[in-house]
Amino acid sequence: DNTVRIWNATSGEEQHVLKGHSDWVRSVAIQGDTIISGSDDTTVRIWNATSGEEQHVLKGHSGTVFSVAIQGDTIVSGSDDKSVRIWNATSGEERHVLKGHSGRIYSMAIQGDTIVSGSNDNTVRIWNATSGEEQHV
Repeated sequence: DNTVRIWNATSGEEQHVLKGHSDWVRSVAIQGDTIISGSDDTTVRIWNATSGEEQHVLKGHSGTVFSVAIQGDTIVSGSDDKSVRIWNATSGEERHVLKGHSGRIYSMAIQGDTIVSGSNDNTVRIWNATSGEEQHV
């Protein structure tokens, strides 16, 4: 139904239904009060988990967003368009577009200043989160 749902882990009650995506939601990540979602509609959305309000719509990918991750003020997203994008979680601004994969990006992780992306091109790539430079394949 193209939504993200927030549930109370203790009571099992539904707290919010986050509506905004126009196609399937493929990935979600959470940090504190912030939820990130990626969708077949090519967008990444930032939500407030407490209020259920949409904070930003991040546009830049030209294909399905299969994976999202968040750490601190940094969001990373990986897509069918073979790019990794780095976003500012507060402003929603795009910081970098990382290109190097020749296939869909299905997995993303970020820790410290390191981003890791996994693709169906049979590679895992390691990037610098600040500069956007590729470190290793």
